Amino acid sequence: MPPEWRGTRFTEPGDFPILVKFIFPNDKLSIQVHPDDAYAAAHEKAAGGRGKTEMWYVVSAEHDSYVLAGTKPGVSKQQFLEAISSQTLENLLERHSVYNGDTFFVPAGTPHTIGPGMILCEVQEYSDLTYRVYDYGRIDAKGKPRELHVQKALHVMQFGKTAGGKVPSLPLYSGSYGIGGKRMLLSACRYFAVERWEFYKNMGGTGVRGRFSFDIVVALNGNGQIAWNQTEWNRGRDVWNRGHTDFQAGECWFIPAVLTADPWTKTHATLLCAYKPDLAQLRSKLKVERHSEAAIAQTVFD
Repeated sequence: MPPEWRGTRFTEPGDFPILVKFIFPNDKLSIQVHPDDAYAAAHEKAAGGRGKTEMWYVVSAEHDSYVLAGTKPGVSKQQFLEAISSQTLENLLERHSVYNGDTFFVPAGTPHTIGPGMILCEVQEYSDLTYRVYDYGRIDAKGKPRELHVQKALHVMQFGKTAGGKVPSLPLYSGSYGIGGKRMLLSACRYFAVERWEFYKNMGGTGVRGRFSFDIVVALNGNGQIAWNQTEWNRGRDVWNRGHTDFQAGECWFIPAVLTADPWTKTHATLLCAYKPDLAQLRSKLKVERHSEAAIAQTVFD
């Protein structure tokens, strides 16, 4: 990927830093945990050497939907092992009810599982390292239990209360664009930031970063157009290239950093935008917008 696509916040060559995906669980997922970057670099080089911190946005959820994330206070490694043997591991994890529009931040080292009856949009580090600790007795296509990774999981797991879980969103100022609509910061960390944009008919204008970072835009509902400007140096002068393309609900769009782009809606529309943040700059911006340090700390993580 050329540097002008990656942006100045991600200039080094290598794997793309973010993975965005939808999750449609029909049954409980396995109870699992992901390593952090340091452990993955030391022990999982063959698998890419990158840990996995993630966040979930609840697109929709049925009644009584839930996730489990993090151990309850005071849980020890020995209790954890005993609960695996007695098939009572769920009792040691924090249970969170799930509702439409909720956001969960799940840092590396957090044991978790996702229950059925919901649709999640997940944004994560570009990694597939998963240590499965309990699988509810399921078997694979060959009739054998799926592999567990209990010892590795115990090496990376954070016991007790950790950062993350269900997190509040922060409203972002959008009046400078003169358009309206709502912009919310759902969650941010060193690996990614995710915003939700909500527009009514014939609205748009979000100030997509351009130059600093690529953007991944996910259309959750509605439709419209993504319009862009691109500046090129040609024969001693700036040349502006303009264009647009239609988007529909369910589509994901990659917007390279070389473009300054904005979605414009034809109907009421909700979109998510994931990008590579500058955390210091983001925190400063939120303070200028009069968010308290305590409120910022619940949504922006180191």
